[in-house]
Amino acid sequence: MTYTADRLWKEVVYVAYYLHWPSPEILDLEHHVRTKVIGEIGGIHTELGP
Repeated sequence: MTYTADRLWKEVVYVAYYLHWPSPEILDLEHHVRTKVIGEIGGIHTELGP
């Protein structure tokens, strides 16, 4: 799978915003790990509601 720079940037910003992780650490994550982290963040939002 090829990522666009825009999509990767959005993922980095999303994780950095919610977990306060620095971007180099997020970029060092393997794709499948970063995707799982993003899914977990989304799950928390679903559980907590608006």
